[in-house]
Amino acid sequence: MAAGRTVAFHTLGCKVNQYDSEAMLGLFLQAGYREVSLEEGADVVVVNTCTVTAEADRKCRQILRQAAQRNPEAVLVAAGCYAQRAGEALRRDWGVDLVLGNRDRNRVVTLVEEILDGGAGGSVVAPLQGADFEPLRIHRPGEHTRANIKIQEGCDRYCTYCIIPYVRGPIRSRLVEDTVAEVAELAGQGIHEFVLTGIHIASYGRDWPQGGDGRWLLELLRRLDALPGVERLRLGSVEPGLLAPGFVKGLREIAGLCPHFHVSLQSGCDATLRRMGRRYTAAQYREGLDRLREAFPLCACTTDVIVGFPGETEEEFAASLAFVEEMAFARIHVFPYSRREGTRAAAFPGQLTRQVKRERAAAMLGLGQRLQAAYCARWEGRAASVLLEEERDGAWEGYTPEYIRVRVRGGYARGQSVRVRLAPAENGQEAMTGLPEEE
Repeated sequence: MAAGRTVAFHTLGCKVNQYDSEAMLGLFLQAGYREVSLEEGADVVVVNTCTVTAEADRKCRQILRQAAQRNPEAVLVAAGCYAQRAGEALRRDWGVDLVLGNRDRNRVVTLVEEILDGGAGGSVVAPLQGADFEPLRIHRPGEHTRANIKIQEGCDRYCTYCIIPYVRGPIRSRLVEDTVAEVAELAGQGIHEFVLTGIHIASYGRDWPQGGDGRWLLELLRRLDALPGVERLRLGSVEPGLLAPGFVKGLREIAGLCPHFHVSLQSGCDATLRRMGRRYTAAQYREGLDRLREAFPLCACTTDVIVGFPGETEEEFAASLAFVEEMAFARIHVFPYSRREGTRAAAFPGQLTRQVKRERAAAMLGLGQRLQAAYCARWEGRAASVLLEEERDGAWEGYTPEYIRVRVRGGYARGQSVRVRLAPAENGQEAMTGLPEEE
């Protein structure tokens, strides 16, 4: 029925969204659709949306408008977090034919074809309370060497600034056996590295008996590590509270685990952390990173930082800046605070101006760049394994287990792992240089 029909996807936001898009695209491909770019023109355009900040909302509206202009005859679908939040307004104000929230995405092809057959479209945004883990999965690796694997959905932390628990719902964990089956299939098709991702993977298994202390996450890692063809396993963002001694010891026993840990910080000031509703102090965060670094020498610790939170004084920002420098992160992602209606922080006093937030973001980003350069410098002259992903400008690029980007020259192939000695980046390149070990 779909023979000759085309579909185009545009994905905004996090790795979970990337997974959800890949899974929905797979459903279209199985139904006989052909994937094209937005520029080529498509019968169906799916925009998988994000709503984590006001800027994300703006980008979603911009992409939807551009998609409608470039593909005026297409069925336009808005899916994901902004769709869950905005609902019918997207149909009314932005010409979207189908609004599909964070539930029922496994029905996307059926719902689209009803519109293609003359249906009126609509808004399919169901409440998330009581929802099960959605049965989505990816089946095709494409030209990738790494795959995001969604193992968890939802969050119940309700940090005061965050809209995500409202648009992703309560925590739901994916069954171990289901995850193992998907990874085994993809490993058999040539995927070598798997990133376990979710909205709050520190909660993985907490909705099951005897869950909540990381034991189910460790069990899943052990099962995946034993699969043929699985070369690397990488964790998505984790929380400091998960990094108890027993959990870190268990991580050390996973042979294929990449020593790259993204541990959310948000602020290095205890007063700000309390207003954010974060459930740790700077000292507890430090203890977690100390355990990781003791177990995994030279591991890469990366993080997220919010600047300009309501009430953040110059002294509090200085404390956060000093703590980030002390932690010597390999990379930091910096976000100016974004006021989200429906969250507690939106009503907090002391909302800072855009200019103050911009200045603090610039200062934090500058520190992050210096810390990243310092971390890479520690690797100069050291040997590392690089999993090659793409050929660009006469050289192959890939990443070490610590997620250091490296350029390697030679007659290699995508998906090949090579041992190199790391050297500084060549002129004009962002990636470090990988030299044969014998040089």
